[in-house]
Amino acid sequence: MTPGTVVLLHAPGATAASWGDLPEMLRSYGLDVVAPDVPDDAGPRYIARVSLTITATDPVPPLVLVAHGAAGPLLPGIGLAQRAAHRPVGGYVFVDADLPRPARHDHDAPQDDLPTAPDWPEAPCGYLRTHADRSASPKHDQAVREARLRGWPVTEHEPPTAAAQSLSELMTRL
Repeated sequence: MTPGTVVLLHAPGATAASWGDLPEMLRSYGLDVVAPDVPDDAGPRYIARVSLTITATDPVPPLVLVAHGAAGPLLPGIGLAQRAAHRPVGGYVFVDADLPRPARHDHDAPQDDLPTAPDWPEAPCGYLRTHADRSASPKHDQAVREARLRGWPVTEHEPPTAAAQSLSELMTRL
């Protein structure tokens, strides 16, 4: 798919600077890129702040929402907010990210995760595993396995290929 706008979502507690030169590299490929900076919020507040920032940029649909790390579980909420604003989401990409979990129905269980919308994902998803993350987290090994089981395209980024190139190629496969 060809995105109208690529939205890069950093992990809560980080900043947009954590993407490094990726936004500029993607722009050099002719992509419209938005990288909201929401350094201090998590959960529903992060979703609300990101959604306000996306609205302010007047993005071109369809959006491709790209999440890093702990922003991954927030993608269903961000996607729902975009659809409510009549901005279609054309795809979701997880970059070394945690995956959303289904809503729990056990009212006595702790509710650490945000529930996913019942129709999520309503757009294609993909997973990008970077070389930098290889030794960092067995949790991401599990996320890669789950992504493959769901039939999502998975790209294992290897330097010296630019991360922007790996991400761009993955988005075309959605």
